[in-house]
Amino acid sequence: MRAQRSQVAVVGAGPSGLLLSHLLAAADVESVVLESRSEEHVAARVRAGILEHSTVQLLTDAGLAGRLRAQGDEHRGIHLQWPHERHHVDFVDLTGRSVWVYGQTEVQKDLVDAARARGQDVRHEVADVALHDLAGDHPHVTFTDASGNPQRLDVDAVVGCDGAFGPGRAAVPEAVRSSWSRTYPYSWLGILADVPPSTDELIYAWHPDGFAMHSMRSATVSRLYLQVPNGTDVADWPDDRVWDALATRLGHGQDGWELTPGPVTGKSVLPMRSYVQTPMRHGRLFLAGDAAHTVPPTGAKGLNLAVADVALLAPALAALLREGNPALADAYSDTALRRVWRCTHFSWWMTTMLHTSGDPFDEQLQLSQLRWVATSEAGAAGLAENYAGLPIGF
Repeated sequence: MRAQRSQVAVVGAGPSGLLLSHLLAAADVESVVLESRSEEHVAARVRAGILEHSTVQLLTDAGLAGRLRAQGDEHRGIHLQWPHERHHVDFVDLTGRSVWVYGQTEVQKDLVDAARARGQDVRHEVADVALHDLAGDHPHVTFTDASGNPQRLDVDAVVGCDGAFGPGRAAVPEAVRSSWSRTYPYSWLGILADVPPSTDELIYAWHPDGFAMHSMRSATVSRLYLQVPNGTDVADWPDDRVWDALATRLGHGQDGWELTPGPVTGKSVLPMRSYVQTPMRHGRLFLAGDAAHTVPPTGAKGLNLAVADVALLAPALAALLREGNPALADAYSDTALRRVWRCTHFSWWMTTMLHTSGDPFDEQLQLSQLRWVATSEAGAAGLAENYAGLPIGF
């Protein structure tokens, strides 16, 4: 087994892992990034599309927002809708903060380009990743490289940016960790379509048939979602059925608005779950992003929460490893979890406000809440503050 040395092992080469390695490099901390999937697989994953104000500011400060600023689409707010009514919630008027439409695939491209430019050590298609001696000051990681050779990496810290099913989350001992979860009784059927968006900003629509959402990825690509039962098979939803349901739920014809259908290039079913595991630090292991928490996509928080974690963790690791100062590292889990739980609640609130359950009492409560948010400045400001994003370190 070949032994190597670095200061930090980052497990996971998605946005959180590559962003962390970028911020660490800027702080003169060396890292190696390990990823079980191919670079092409990671780059092709279609996930989040909304970036909070704080996320955009962090990427800008890190020198990573050139394409975002040039090609992304800044939005002032969202539309809230239910049958016969549509209301615009203007985040900028309410909070002075906007959001940007810029897909996770585009963020990933920017991070990959930056990693190549600085010569970042990123190893794809590794297997059998195992984390060792995390309770001490000298942990190490073993893995099999893409050529089938066993490897050992000695480090000062390990960061799990490897999602819900990677070795990072599992490496926190059962006696130490606690977890909370909520599985929702519905899923999203999502489509990508080669058609210009039929709306200027996202539409979140409550409808008796179920929730629907009109989002976008660019000026020529639309992203749309339908609430469907858990266990739905995409084969039961041919394109015509999807567009008919979207037209009904999004209000085609309402006040002259029209939904324009187009060629569907992707279709998938996304389960809805909330999950938080604590602590986010165990010895020399730190967790970030989906390795520690998962939120339903309704509040557009998943990628933004991962960015917030990394923004806290990078200076904490730099202080620990370069200056021998453990204060920020010791505070990392508690500091990150304040924002995690706030965003978990907001994601739950948006989800339960907009998705139908079949209960007539719930239906009236949802409509009452939607009317309050749409017509009360205080209610709208609460949604805007959470959606556009609380400051990192909240």
